[in-house]
Amino acid sequence: MPNRPNRPNRPDRPNRPDRPDRPDWYDGGGPVEVEGGLRARSRRGSIGSAWWSRRFVDILERVCDKGRLGRGRAYARKGQVLSIDLSAGLVRASVQGSRPAPYDVVVRIDAYGEDVWARLEEAVAAQAVHRARLLAGEMPVEIEELFAAQGVDLFPRDLDMECSCPDWGFPCKHLSAVLYLLAESFDDDPFLVLAWRGRTREQLLGSLADDPPAPDPLEVADVPFADRLADFYAPGATAHRPERRPAADAPDLLPRVFPPPAGLADALIPAYRSLGGG
Repeated sequence: MPNRPNRPNRPDRPNRPDRPDRPDWYDGGGPVEVEGGLRARSRRGSIGSAWWSRRFVDILERVCDKGRLGRGRAYARKGQVLSIDLSAGLVRASVQGSRPAPYDVVVRIDAYGEDVWARLEEAVAAQAVHRARLLAGEMPVEIEELFAAQGVDLFPRDLDMECSCPDWGFPCKHLSAVLYLLAESFDDDPFLVLAWRGRTREQLLGSLADDPPAPDPLEVADVPFADRLADFYAPGATAHRPERRPAADAPDLLPRVFPPPAGLADALIPAYRSLGGG
């Protein structure tokens, strides 16, 4: 069998003590058992149930290696992720692999500035239904289109990812485990998607609550009855009602509806006409 060429040393991947000629690029063995790690609720199949979580997972599974994502799901379900910290544009996590020291994972996306968020909040406030659902703690599916109309993305298309492990594949199982647990955390709190883009739940809802809703063109001002007591019965208070006038044939109406006894019609009809005229 021909000799395998030695791999060059890499300063970021120190050599193994028993193999000084070979960098420690191979992370052999199973992961170190963890107690109290973050464990995915899903025990089989896909991870993420809400539409926004599935949208994020669909993006991952479209751009990442399926084999490594599968191993990442196993890590997430085994509880190998020790911690996840999310802030504007940044996710930091710690994952226990086969080495004694956990690996450091970093995932970066673009966080939007105040000018972009001012446009987004104005667009949300102009849609009464979207505004009401967000204030109720729900994430309307149309919000993705609202972001797109402002020229920005709700979900990231590109992820800047790093892991301190020696795995040469990308993304590694440690990154994949963090991404899956991140998607499942979106199930619990959809506002984390927005917080990753730079707007916390408190900031967004505070802005929407302070911003008056768009006027309803069908709304009619309601004046309390107590405020109308002074003039409710005054002349002109019902000027909007048309004036009631007797019909021109009112004098002849009664004899037709209630015919007088025989022999009295000639005497009563002139009297009816006289009363009607008066």
